[in-house]
Amino acid sequence: MVSSSFSQIRNDSLQSSSTMFSLAKSSTLNFKRVVDADRVARRCRAVDQRTMFVVAELVEVEIQIMGADDLVRRLVISVHGRRAPATKSRVTDTLTSCLPDTMLHIQSDKLLLLLLLMQLSFTSLIASQRQHQRVKSAVFLSPPLTLRPGSVASKLYYNVPFPRGHIALKSFNGEVVDGNGTPVPLHETYLHHWVMERYYARKGGAATETNYSDIKSSDNSSYIWARNAGICIGTLRQHFGLGSETRRTDTWVPDPYGIEVGNPSQVPDGYEERWVLNIHAIDTRGVVDRLGCTECKCSLYNVTKDEFGAPLPKDYVGGLYCCHDQTQCRVREGYGNVARTLHLRYTVKWLDWLENHLVPVKIYIFDVTDSGEPVDPTEEDPFKLSCKIEYQVEACRVDDNAKCVDSKKVKLVMAKGGDIVYGVAHQHTAGVGAALYGQDGRVLCTSNPKYGEGEDVGDEVGYIVGMSTCYPEPGSVRVTDGEVLTLESNYSSSQAHTGVMGLFYILVAEVAPGEMELPKHTLSFVLAGGVLMALAAAGICYLWKKRKNAAYETLAIA
Repeated sequence: MVSSSFSQIRNDSLQSSSTMFSLAKSSTLNFKRVVDADRVARRCRAVDQRTMFVVAELVEVEIQIMGADDLVRRLVISVHGRRAPATKSRVTDTLTSCLPDTMLHIQSDKLLLLLLLMQLSFTSLIASQRQHQRVKSAVFLSPPLTLRPGSVASKLYYNVPFPRGHIALKSFNGEVVDGNGTPVPLHETYLHHWVMERYYARKGGAATETNYSDIKSSDNSSYIWARNAGICIGTLRQHFGLGSETRRTDTWVPDPYGIEVGNPSQVPDGYEERWVLNIHAIDTRGVVDRLGCTECKCSLYNVTKDEFGAPLPKDYVGGLYCCHDQTQCRVREGYGNVARTLHLRYTVKWLDWLENHLVPVKIYIFDVTDSGEPVDPTEEDPFKLSCKIEYQVEACRVDDNAKCVDSKKVKLVMAKGGDIVYGVAHQHTAGVGAALYGQDGRVLCTSNPKYGEGEDVGDEVGYIVGMSTCYPEPGSVRVTDGEVLTLESNYSSSQAHTGVMGLFYILVAEVAPGEMELPKHTLSFVLAGGVLMALAAAGICYLWKKRKNAAYETLAIA
């Protein structure tokens, strides 16, 4: 007898690999039928493709051979897919709707059951090797930030806690919390941005770097930046980074992809991998102009020099260089000066790296201010870099009949192509969306802001609390080597805005999942399984001919 029951539904740690073999009509089933896998997969995808790729089921199959009650074999099969919300009822309904009307009818023939066991085992072998590991997760707190009304903290913390080893990063999220771990709303502390960068430090050196000057010099052999694959020279090196939108922006790297870090073969000899965290937060309690403070208008901060003491350009009226660490935005007269201690609480999810089981992706960060001009890699003046990171939006004319939207575009060259598997933009207040286009004008990804509508944390009115993301079907959005892309960033220009940004993050897989080579031991298992299945099939054919007139029902294939 063959009996099957749902034992667990998992919504994460999934990597799509082969067609689905396990199925059910309800949460508990007893039946004597097995389904042709390819047929089920075709019909299921036609019914609900996303659910079929999304769902993960662990199905226990108990098999009793030749009526021997004490001989029970358990086989665990994985049904694989990409991560997304899924409920048990949705899974069951979808599977039920796509079952063939006729299925293989099984009798408790020893060879037939053996064939079934081998078929299920070897078909799911490759997938089970990559799926049976669970996503790991850890929550960390940054060192404390002390803020008073109107004050600014822009801190760099080196060698911060981070998962170690050869791993595949799957997501990174952060939010500002107080000393009790309570999330802080944006209208009290505005999270301008947080950035996580990777670097290599020489072993045996200082356990913790203390400031930017420790590692910024290109001739300092004690530190090496391990930047992303982006094209902005001298800046935007980070692996992760968001701002006010962090709580409601999905950063999940879809399966079977991962951001590979900690690969021993990529770490220079004598060095070790470390991470640096940059947090830029503005306390807006009691300020005279909350939007002006979050846009870093120089007049509100009474700043004329950058954090290194260099004079700011005369036409620079607002942005990052007017709200650097320990600057002060203007506060209403008589407002208190109560200090508070805050942290960035960040959550990292990852998988242990399994060679040839995960597809590595490269991180690209594009900037709409990128001039494309050659830049000296040792250049430290931010105003001389090709990627300025921020820009100013001028107010539209009152008599302008067109919509008051400032649209900024730039063309960028993608040196190395591949499949885009994820995309998201980063904008500030007044942003109305950004898009990335291919050379032929096709839309690669569009990302739009989500504005809050209330006072609760994560829904603060007037603030961007999330950005929409792109998750293309694997292989459906591909860019070629040397393709010229166009980035467009749009802002409302009903009034002027300073220090706005138009960044676009994409993850690109240069190798498609189907092009990954199988490990030698996996190939050996598959070949051995094929031989055993062939022998079992020959035995079944022999018994079939010998007993074709017996009094049991024959096999009927749907």
